[in-house]
Parts: sequence; C-alpha cells; structure tokens
Amino acid sequence: MAINKMLKFVDVSRDMPTKRIPKIRSKDYNEVYQEFAAEKAEEQSSRCSQCGVPFCQTHCPLHNNIPDWLRLTAEGRLEEAYQLSQDTNTFPEICGRICPQDRLCEGNCVIEQSGHETVTIGSVEKYITDTAWEKGWVKAVVPKEERNESVAIIGAGPAGLAAADRLRKMGIQVTVYDRYDRAGGLLTYGIPGFKLEKDVVMRRNSLLSEGGVNFELNTNIGIDISFNDIRSKHDAVLIGTGVYKARELSGIGSSNNGIVKALDYLTASNRSNMGDYVPEIDSGELNAEGKRVVVIGGGDTAMDCVRTAIRQGAKSVKCLYRRDKKNMPGSQRETQNAEEEGVEFVWLSAPKGFVGEGEVNGVIVSKMRLGAPDSSGRQSPEEIVGAEYTEDADLVIKALGFNPEDLPTLWDTPELEITRWGTIKTDFHTHATSLDGVYAAGDIVRGASLVVWAIRDGREAADSILAFLNSQTLVAAE
Repeated sequence: MAINKMLKFVDVSRDMPTKRIPKIRSKDYNEVYQEFAAEKAEEQSSRCSQCGVPFCQTHCPLHNNIPDWLRLTAEGRLEEAYQLSQDTNTFPEICGRICPQDRLCEGNCVIEQSGHETVTIGSVEKYITDTAWEKGWVKAVVPKEERNESVAIIGAGPAGLAAADRLRKMGIQVTVYDRYDRAGGLLTYGIPGFKLEKDVVMRRNSLLSEGGVNFELNTNIGIDISFNDIRSKHDAVLIGTGVYKARELSGIGSSNNGIVKALDYLTASNRSNMGDYVPEIDSGELNAEGKRVVVIGGGDTAMDCVRTAIRQGAKSVKCLYRRDKKNMPGSQRETQNAEEEGVEFVWLSAPKGFVGEGEVNGVIVSKMRLGAPDSSGRQSPEEIVGAEYTEDADLVIKALGFNPEDLPTLWDTPELEITRWGTIKTDFHTHATSLDGVYAAGDIVRGASLVVWAIRDGREAADSILAFLNSQTLVAAE
C-alpha cells in the first residue's frame, strides 16, 4: 500500500532555505538564499494540504499547477515535477527567485489561513528548475514542423521572451528586436544579482537562441529601423517594450546634480557587475561608495536601490516612504532583507525639496499622516503642516515608478491607439492593438507590474498571434 507523503503540515514546520548572513551577503551581489537540499525540498513540499480548491494556484497569474508539482517533489519525482512546472511557466527558475510569493501563491496558502504557516512554494520551484538545468532536462525548442510565417517582437523583456519561446514551439520564425546589447530587459539590467544572478538569465537567452529565436540587439526602433519597416518585413508584430520613463520629482533644488533615476542607477551597477566599463561608476555619479544615500519610494525598485547602495559601500542608506510599513507596495520579504543589511526606513515621510547649490546635500522632508481611504481603499497620505526637517544626502535616488514612453510619436505611428495613461490600448482577451496584425503585452499594456504577469501576457499574445496567422493562411487558400 502506497504511503501518503503529503499533508505533513501539522508535524513539519515551515522552513526556508538558509539565508546568508547580512554582513557577508551585503559585500557581494550573489543571491541571498542558499539552495534546498533534496531531502529538505521533499520535506517542505510534503507540507502541502492538497486542498480541493488550491488558492495558491488561483492566485498565481500563470495558474501554475502548484499542488501537483509539490506532490511530485515530495515523492522524489523531480523530472516530472519540472515538466509540469514548465508547462504553464516559461521561466520557472526566474519566478522562483523574484516573484513576490508572499503576496501571491504563498500569501494565499490554505494551511497558513489555519495557522500552520505557508508552504515554501517559491523555494521549491527554484529548486526544481535549478535541478532540471543541472541534470540537463531543460532543452532548447525543437518545433515539430517549421512554418514560413515570421513574427517580430519588439522588446526582449519577460513578455517578449515568453512569446518568442511559445511561438518557436509552434514553428513560427521569430526575430526579437531590443535597444540593449543583451536580451532580458529588466531581468538583465533592472533586477540586481542578489535577487537574480545574471547567469540564470543568460543561459535562458542562450537556450532561446539555440532554439531558433533570432535576436537583433542594439536596435532602437524609430532610429535604427522604423516601425513600419518592421511591419513590412514580418507577418505579425508583438510590442513588449515595457515602461521605462521614470516619474519625476518637482520642488526646489530638484535639478541638482546627485539626484538620479533608479533605473539609471541599477543599470549602471548591473553592467559594472557583468564586467562592462561604466564611466558613471568610476566617476561616482552612479556610485554610492562613501555617500549618504536617500532612496525615495516604497516599491520593489526602491528595495533594489537601497540594497545595491549598501553593497557599493554607502556611508548610510535611508529609504523615505510616504505611507507606513503596512501599506508599502514592495515585498515585505525584501524590506526585511534590507533592514537586516543596514537600511534605515523613514516611514510617513515625503520629499518637499532639495538642499544644495548645484550639488545635492540634503532632502527637505515633510512628515505625513494617513488620512481617509482613496478610491483604491488605501489610506491617503497627508502632509503634517510645519513638520519639516532636512535629511542629509550626497546621493538621492528616485524610485517612484515608471510611465510608458510616447510610442506613437517615437515610432511615427499616430494610428497606434493608447490609453489616457499612455499605455497601448489592446483587446482584453487577444492583446490585439488598433493596428492589423500588431499585438502588445506586458507592462506597456498594463503599466509597471510583475514579471509573472508579463510572462502570462506574452504567452497569451503568442496564442492570439498564432490564431491570426492561421486565419491569414485560410484566407490566402480560399
């Protein structure tokens, strides 16, 4: 009789992979969490209750079949677990590392609601896929049949790469255009190595290339090649550019040197860590070494900035956020990691201006309080009149979120419809834009969001593009 290896949550406590100690990990850009051993992964997977309505699965944007691959892991059937995990997720090794599981699958785990703490879903997912890479189970795409149709994908971020992978599996010829010299988008240049080591992204890029995806890098649409030229060269187009335009700060002194954009700062750090020569690092413009650093914002990008500044050797690092800790949008897990590494959070604080003549040397801070809820249900921050002070700063990093670039103007395509927020307007179900044969997916449609949502959008858009190409084939045959 088979022994049931599941439902062990009553007897087995939740256990995360060991975290490297702060004083060591804050000196390098290696990932914070160590790997599960096989026995530990099986043990933690066995805590799953195998509930009839798996809230972990329903709250995952990709609807990953989490209970089943947890069961397979608990039974030591790792290759089957990997195959199941990659059926719904193009990049499980990336989601296992950077998804905010505390807000998605783990945050909705049934056994946590009953007081037994959640299953460590993200760590098990990472273990499954890392094992699959190690064992050689991850293979390049080999389509059953090649097709003549070609699709252009603009943007080599998670949405574009997920669509490229799915289209290649269908035999479609795929060319990915990107402005950077490496594929990956924010996975490569926006997310620091201590959350996502870059060899993880590079090996996935290499696998896509091996599977027949053609990359045209260092290509800026509207400058190196026009959008209309791309449309004329391909049978369909997917726009997956993401949103890169930083939200700005106003107020006295906001044009001072030493006030920089989060993405510029993170990109410079990532490039330097990948061996590129970055003049702004050497000059100190985008280097926190020896400086009093203030980061403005409370999202995941802000957490990436404060933790990067620690690793660059900042004299001090403070994070200003206008709401309290409970209401911050970033991952609580990342906030805890930052606090452990020496970051000081200044809650209920907002910048009002900057001190300095040409070079910033301080932030004028207004103290805030939480007032009545806004339309989203969150309490709105209100300034406390007269409660101002100056926070010393040699480097101020703006991590206030991102807006879309004006693509219709940049690409000389005014007929490409956008929303009042500047994102591309698409059909909710098909991801089709106002232009025939042109689709859009990811942050350029939904605004700055999670990688896992971009992956889902890219996969869905790929399916819609295939349906469009099939319909074109049928029309041509009539």
